[in-house]
Amino acid sequence: MVELDVPDAETLADVNDVGIDDFPRLAHAERHRDPPRVDDVSAATRDAVAEIPALSDLDEGAEVAVTAGSRGIHDMPELVEAAVAELSERGLKPFVMPAMGSHGGATPEGQRGVLEEYGITEERLGCEIRDSMAVESVADDPEGRPIPVSTVALEADAVLVANRVKLHTDFRNEVESGLTKMTVVGLGKQRGAEEMHNAAISRGLDTVIQERADAIFEHAPVVGGIALVENANDRAALVEGVPVGEIPDREPELLARSKELFGELPVDHLDLLVVDEIGKDVSGTGMDTNVVGRYQFLDEEEPALPDITRIYVRDVTDASHGNGIGMGLADFVHEDLVAQLNLSDTYVNAVTSGEPSRAFVPIVSPSDRTALLLAYSITGVRDPEDLRIGYIRSTLHPDELYVSEPVADELAQRDDVEVGERREMAFDGDGDFAFGFEG
Repeated sequence: MVELDVPDAETLADVNDVGIDDFPRLAHAERHRDPPRVDDVSAATRDAVAEIPALSDLDEGAEVAVTAGSRGIHDMPELVEAAVAELSERGLKPFVMPAMGSHGGATPEGQRGVLEEYGITEERLGCEIRDSMAVESVADDPEGRPIPVSTVALEADAVLVANRVKLHTDFRNEVESGLTKMTVVGLGKQRGAEEMHNAAISRGLDTVIQERADAIFEHAPVVGGIALVENANDRAALVEGVPVGEIPDREPELLARSKELFGELPVDHLDLLVVDEIGKDVSGTGMDTNVVGRYQFLDEEEPALPDITRIYVRDVTDASHGNGIGMGLADFVHEDLVAQLNLSDTYVNAVTSGEPSRAFVPIVSPSDRTALLLAYSITGVRDPEDLRIGYIRSTLHPDELYVSEPVADELAQRDDVEVGERREMAFDGDGDFAFGFEG
């Protein structure tokens, strides 16, 4: 273990001639929304299955693979359960297959474990989970690279791709994260994800994802997908069945709807964003790049907003099992995060995704107090009282945050944001925040 020799808060205060007492007070703020929401996800899923005609043409007892990914999507377990139940009642034989590229350490048991943590188990579903990582190439891309597909999927009579349609964390296009990407990365397993990202280095993700999906649609028994669009509160706003032939035209429309409902920070300009937790159950990149305004992916242009000067990350979620992918998007991390790192899983994820910088370890701080002083010294802000600070639980929860007084004054002018009392920052004996989001 590397011995950390980081200056403590008192030393930094002497060097910078600034102490924590010079920082602005914080206030709790929460934006209130009233977004659309599906009342009954199970019923909507059953209707979605009925919207895919090819499923009605299958013989009794036909095996149908239903994909299940590795994101912490609130309504996905209920959706998968309902899809399995509907298929079973039709006399078919559904089973679930993990569809998550390299996640779970790129092992069958690891990927099954990811699903179990989300409540997707054989006991709950009443069907088998087939977790093999074996793949077979069904075609070559224009550069001669193989297009791998899970042998489990290829051996099924039909494949039903289930996934959330949303903004991608790496690039902008008419088709980003959704049914098409799940077809390539999910059905392709670790090998498929790696081949896709390597091809994207020279030709771009938008190009290679679509051409690989087209090949898989042609050579694998994909009959369609169930698309879930979430609202800003991470709840299903739309559940829809899309026949395979309609995916290329319909998915851009679903993505446009997702963009309208996307949950973003209520403030565009911050000197420092503090993120309580990153993790694979939060985003494929640990923290959603669209929320923090940093892509750091190949030659992709960085977004203009939000404009955040420095990012500090405090911890990694338990569900990530030490996979710290995304910490490289930050400028500072707490030493508690580093102590939990599983570098093997983190590096497998980084290599598979094609962007190693997201696995780089930033400047490590022994405490929150020290991290704030470190961040202040490289924000370019002259007077610490003017620091624009935001502190969120994770990028899944951008509507609830602590903000410094300059931001609080701004948000207090909005009708959709409730701003609480301004208070001095409180720290425990270790110099860490004595406040947070629990309770």
